[in-house]
Amino acid sequence: MTAVAGTVGGALAPATDAGRGMAIVVVGPSGAGKDSVMAHAARNLAGDDHFVFARRVITRPADAGGEAHIGVDEATFARMKDEGAFCVAWEAHGLCYGVPMQVQAEVEQGRVVLVNGSRQALPAFVAAFSRLTVVTITAHAEVRAERLARRGRESGDAIAGRLERQPRMPDMPIDCITIDNSGPLEVAGGAFVDLLVGAVAR
Repeated sequence: MTAVAGTVGGALAPATDAGRGMAIVVVGPSGAGKDSVMAHAARNLAGDDHFVFARRVITRPADAGGEAHIGVDEATFARMKDEGAFCVAWEAHGLCYGVPMQVQAEVEQGRVVLVNGSRQALPAFVAAFSRLTVVTITAHAEVRAERLARRGRESGDAIAGRLERQPRMPDMPIDCITIDNSGPLEVAGGAFVDLLVGAVAR
C-alpha cells in the first residue's frame, strides 16, 4: 500500500487487489467526533458488503450512548481476553476495549473492516493486520471542549484533562490520513465515505 500522509485529499490503495482486505483504524482525540463520522459512513454504506463496521467489546453498559458496542463487566472481559477472544485489546480512560478476533477473519475474506481504535494501541493493530491504514479524526480544541460538555458524561475537570492529553502517534511506519471534523458532520463524513469507496477496487 502506498503511504499517504497529511490531510484528506489522497487516496487509499485498493483493498481488494489479489482478493485481500484491509483494516482501517479510526483514531483521534476526545471530542473530535470519531463516533459521529463513523456512524455517518455506516449509514451511507449500509448494504455494501465490501465494508464491515466492527463492534468493540467495552467494559461499560451497552446503553451508555456513543458507538454501538458489546458491553461486558471487567471479569467477563478478562475471561474473554484470556480465552483469546480479541485480536487487539487495550485500556484507556478507566475502561477496557477489545476488538473481536472475527475482525481478522473478515479482513482475510477481502473486506474493508473499520475499527474505532486508539493511538496507544496502534502497535498492537500493526501486529494484528498486515494491511492497515489509520484515519485520524481531528477538530479544533474549542470545538472539542463544546462537544464534550454537551455530551454530559464528565465534569469540567475531567473534560479539561481529556483536552490536555496529547497522545503521540507511535514511531513506526503507518499509512495515515487526517480528516478535520471541526465543521459540519456532512463535510468530514462525506470525505471519509469518499476515502472508503476509493479503497474498493471497482
